[in-house]
Amino acid sequence: MLYTLLIYENAEELATDPEAQRKHAAEFGEFVAAVADKIRGGAPLKLPEDATTIRIRNGETITTDGPFAETKEILAGFFILELDNLDEALAAAAKIPVARYGAVEVRPVATELQEMVNEESGGQHP
Repeated sequence: MLYTLLIYENAEELATDPEAQRKHAAEFGEFVAAVADKIRGGAPLKLPEDATTIRIRNGETITTDGPFAETKEILAGFFILELDNLDEALAAAAKIPVARYGAVEVRPVATELQEMVNEESGGQHP
């Protein structure tokens, strides 16, 4: 089963300390090495200041630069892992370094919906 591990952290703390960034990268490298055979996707995300949000309202496209909501913890990245069950997903999430000072949200991937979209798109959805 596929699980998405959403990583929330306080990016301001890392942004100001290059040594903390190096340590952070090393810890994530250890995690990635430990679960490499289970990883099906994932990426770190840029800061909310680099985001653009789009909404369609009454036929009008509205774009907003920067964060939609002010919050201390931000969505900083994600992993998609193929694991046998929720217990394995929770155990993997607990090994992500951010779990010690931020949060890791575990969500099953909606594979049923993904399959429906794939059927409707003529097999174009990965």
